[in-house]
Amino acid sequence: MDPPENGIHSSLFLEPTERPAGLLPYLWLLWEHRRFLLRAGLYALLTSTLAAFLIPARYQSVTRLMPPDNQSSSKLGMLAAAAANTNSTIGALAGDFLDAKGSGGLFVGILGSETIQDQLIAKFGLMKRYHDSKIEDARKDLAEHTSVSEDSKSGIISIAVTDHDPQRAAAMAQDYVSELNQVVAQVSTSSARRERIFLEGRLQKVRADLATAEKNFSDFASKNTAIDIPAQGKAMVEAAAALQGQLIAAQAELSGLQQIYTDNNVRVRAGQARVAELQNKLNEVGGAGTPGGTGKDNPLYPSIRKLPLLGVTYADLVRQTKIQETVYELLTQQYELAKVEEAKEIPTVKVLDVAMVPTKRAFPPRTVIVLAGMILGIMFAMAWIIGRTRWDTVDENDPRKVFALEVFTTMRAQVRRLPRHRSSEPPNA
Repeated sequence: MDPPENGIHSSLFLEPTERPAGLLPYLWLLWEHRRFLLRAGLYALLTSTLAAFLIPARYQSVTRLMPPDNQSSSKLGMLAAAAANTNSTIGALAGDFLDAKGSGGLFVGILGSETIQDQLIAKFGLMKRYHDSKIEDARKDLAEHTSVSEDSKSGIISIAVTDHDPQRAAAMAQDYVSELNQVVAQVSTSSARRERIFLEGRLQKVRADLATAEKNFSDFASKNTAIDIPAQGKAMVEAAAALQGQLIAAQAELSGLQQIYTDNNVRVRAGQARVAELQNKLNEVGGAGTPGGTGKDNPLYPSIRKLPLLGVTYADLVRQTKIQETVYELLTQQYELAKVEEAKEIPTVKVLDVAMVPTKRAFPPRTVIVLAGMILGIMFAMAWIIGRTRWDTVDENDPRKVFALEVFTTMRAQVRRLPRHRSSEPPNA
């Protein structure tokens, strides 16, 4: 609605030498059009209120991390160097590491890397939520919804994620911490980590060698009934000596009986039977199953003639098995120590404040939008009043006014004829 005309304040537009000084004429002009300003302010208030409530609400979830330990800070240089072989974006941080104030600066850089961004985009389906067709656009939108900063005094790292869904905002903030832990662990190249990886490979090989040695020893012992060759050899020799002594005593007794009695005597035949049995047992213990033996074989223990050959093989298998067992035990101890050292050297991410589901919106500031919209509406109405009043007081024959009217009239005529020309065009075949 155009402001009503009034000639009382035409003195505003007189020559500078005749114009009253100060803002009083402008205040009078605005006071005369106060109803127009009131309506403009009311319309602006309603419009800005509607716009403030139509803007989708956003929620912000924040998680804070403690600065890395000083013990871990010395290892981050190697971490940055290894990152160059893992990802181009993280690798670029290696050159900037020497210029960083602390290890927290590297964490901030890793949190903004493409590696972590791609993981979050894939996990939460952000390309669909942000309506992006390319991964580069999704990364840019994610960076706009994420704020990572480090406090210069305390070194505390803050990760703030903004989203329309409060649950998703909290989940994304927590996932940033998880992905940071994984990336730091993957690219860490500390000496303890390299030692642990080497020991893992050695343990696998030694474990396989130990299993092979144990199987060979078990097969040999089962085939030759060789439980403990030294102990068995001692027992066999003692048994053979005892049998030999009993055999000699039985033979002497038999000789004495044969001089007294005939061969058909019961005592003589008993002595002969005892001598024969002792001889068989002695032959069995001494050389059963070997060339020159009796051909009999006791499955419970090897013969004495086999002991030298079995002892060499048995000792070799026992030695190999013990060597593999010793190596395996030593490697296992070193492996456990290396894991402990690796845990100490890898920079750990310590969460100070866990990301919580926000209950208060972070955007839009509706009160500010409503007040700003109303103020802008009133200011626009004031400018319209002053401009229109100045325009009305300009002489009709003024060349500037004539030119402005000509331009306005021509443009309005062109705009009015534009739809008519479009409607008169024949439709395409």
